[in-house]
Amino acid sequence: MTDTAVTPAPDTLSTRPLRASVSAIVVTIACVLPVFLVGGLAVQLGDDLGFSPAGLGLAVSLYFGVGALASVPSGVLAERYGPAVVARAGILLSAGILLAVAALARSYPVLLGLLALGGVANALGQLASNAALARHVPPQRQGLSFGVKQAAIPVSTLLAGAAVPTIALTAGWRWAFVAAAGTALAALLVVPRREAGPARRATGARAGRGTGALVVIGVAATLAAAAANALGTFLVDSSVGRGLAPGLAGLTLTLGSAVCVAARVGAGWLADRRSGGHVALIAGMLVVGAAGLGLLAVAGPVPLVAGVVLGFGLGWAWPGLMNFAVVRLHPQAPAAATSITQTGVYAGGCLGPLGLGSLAAHSGYPAMWSTAAGSMLLAAALMLTGSRLLTRP
Repeated sequence: MTDTAVTPAPDTLSTRPLRASVSAIVVTIACVLPVFLVGGLAVQLGDDLGFSPAGLGLAVSLYFGVGALASVPSGVLAERYGPAVVARAGILLSAGILLAVAALARSYPVLLGLLALGGVANALGQLASNAALARHVPPQRQGLSFGVKQAAIPVSTLLAGAAVPTIALTAGWRWAFVAAAGTALAALLVVPRREAGPARRATGARAGRGTGALVVIGVAATLAAAAANALGTFLVDSSVGRGLAPGLAGLTLTLGSAVCVAARVGAGWLADRRSGGHVALIAGMLVVGAAGLGLLAVAGPVPLVAGVVLGFGLGWAWPGLMNFAVVRLHPQAPAAATSITQTGVYAGGCLGPLGLGSLAAHSGYPAMWSTAAGSMLLAAALMLTGSRLLTRP
């Protein structure tokens, strides 16, 4: 069976990249809402369903673990049926989970099961968004588009935080999930009703050349994501342990999140101005990020601020750049290719809080930050290896 090119209507050529970018951002936020809303309402949920912060950590790890398992199948679906169909499936699943939590979550095990399904919704949304950007955004603007999409993920944290005083503390946490479900369903309005562009192969495309290199980069992403996730998970508690007031400790996390958003957008903008070497650039970012994590093991406010800026600004700014680099090298199957590396990101989100949290409990935060820095350095070395494999003829 041969592919046939379909010429798009002239009046859609100028609007499709913008619509694809907006759709990717909205889909990403809608499909990741369940885990961030559970995190934002953890106090209310924990009091009602009877679980501790350790139980929250287990739930989040399960979410990312299932996301890792669902990543490659989601990429196959996006290649076979198109990003619009898979995006709508992810949104509907996410909204259904949010409504199910509101109506059915009467115990911690039920919440665990529903949040695990949320990992599937996240994988569907992420891979559909990657495919849509690769298909509809011109190559010279894809770096910025992927950077903005990844920067949109912290927006979910802001929405979850806003839900606490506006809904959870007034009408109750269950109504916050109902409102979030409505927000997720509204995202359907920006997803195209049908696919435009080149016809897809009936059997779906595959990553093809360089699969081994993608696996190496995926392993590097696991190590890097495990270390970087420790920033958002343990930074506040670690800062309080160093003597900071809880309010100031929270501000350090706010600072880190703001730097992360700016860095992800900036890295994407710069990527559009480079002709290649993006994975090698990620390796350099991880080296500097590892230095930031190492500074968090040093006492004093100056190392703390410097560590937060470097750790968030470079050690956690690379996911969009990684997706962009993989798509540029595998334009024939962007969802299938990024599903391999995205598996690594999800695996790191699963294993990082569990492993590093246990280390912090037994050996203290300085040992944990030092270990996280070593993990990020090893990730940088693997990124360089993957970069060489990708560019090998």
